[in-house]
Order: sequence, then structure tokens, then C-alpha cells
Amino acid sequence: MTKITIYSAVVCPFAHRSRLALLEKGVDFDLVEIDLQNKPAGFTEISPYGKVPAIAHGEHRVWESAIINEYLEEAFPEPSLLPKEPISRAQARIWIDFANTRFVSAYSSLLRSPDSEQQKAAAVELHNHLRFIENEALAKLSGDGDYWFGNSISLVDLTYYPWFERWAALEEYRGFQIPDELTRLQRWRQAVSQRESVRAIANSKEFYLQRYARFAKAPASVN
Repeated sequence: MTKITIYSAVVCPFAHRSRLALLEKGVDFDLVEIDLQNKPAGFTEISPYGKVPAIAHGEHRVWESAIINEYLEEAFPEPSLLPKEPISRAQARIWIDFANTRFVSAYSSLLRSPDSEQQKAAAVELHNHLRFIENEALAKLSGDGDYWFGNSISLVDLTYYPWFERWAALEEYRGFQIPDELTRLQRWRQAVSQRESVRAIANSKEFYLQRYARFAKAPASVN
């Protein structure tokens, strides 16, 4: 089978998602690291948006991390990273959409906004999202398992985890911590962090603090 090439950037959480999906599926791939501040000539021929991640699979190109991960699920169906039942698959896609449209937006606003009032508003929004995940996702879908849908890792877990690996940046620059009472979320984060795929490409707290410092020019405690 034709080998996949993934165009990635180590700092990018969206690219992190798709690298994790490839590793969880055991798909052999070549990694091309893109300097997002100095993109190579011709990169838009691979990624028309000029963003990472993007993959090349034979003559085909796919971009946008959520779509890449769905493609990988269909092109390499085993091991499956989506539930089997149609309603559970629908729920998985709902939570992926929640990440893309709400969770990531609040996270980014909190970290990147230079205005303290905007930071406070983003912190409230992110707190609400975390509680929603705790009560409406993990408490209802996980059962006795550690992952979003129980005992098996899914694309939903891989969709969210990159931002939790980077959480030290919110703690350091915005004073924002995951509330202790969100025990299911804490358990989920710990379980995913110990996955072989996650550990294989994990970066240190110091790595993220250094890389994200430029996004946090106006530190403020928002808890």
C-alpha cells in the first residue's frame, strides 16, 4: 500500500491530532516538518490553505485535521477509532465538532488575548466547557472506562488531548487550572497521557512554555 506523508509542525496541536491517529492505527508514514514562519515553496500544492496538517497518500491530498482523521479511519479501518454503533458514531462527531467550534476557540482566546477582560470572559467560557465535558461526555459515555467511549481510545480522545498536553501554558501565563472536582476529566487526561502513541511524540512542559510565550504577552490570573 502507498505510504502516507504527513506535513506537520511540532508546535501545532491540530497536526498533533493526526500524528496520534497514524500512530494509533499503526500506519507507516513519512513525517515532513514545516516551519510555519518560513513555509517552503510549493507547500500550497500539498496544503491549499497553507496550514498543517496535510497528508499525501499516493496521488491524493487531504487537509484539515478532523477530515484527515476521518479519512484515516476509512482508509485504514483497523483498529477502529470510532464506535461501531451509528448513534455512538454520531455522538463522537458531535464531540469532535464541539472541540473544533467551542473548546479550541475558548482555549485560544484565553491564551492569546492581550486584554484582561477578554481573558476573564474566555476563562469563564472554558470552565463551562470543561464542566460540560465532565458531565455530558465522560460521565455519560465512558462508563467504567478511562476514555471518552469507555475502554477503547477513539478519535474524540485524540481530538482533545493535544490541548491538554499544552495546558501548562494556560497555567503559567493565565493562572488557569483544571478544577480538582472534575475527576473524570483528570482521570481521562492521565490515561491518555500514558498511551504509547502519546508518549512517543510527547513534548515537555518547558517546550510548550517556551513556544507559547509569545502568545501570552500580558499575563493575568483569571481563576
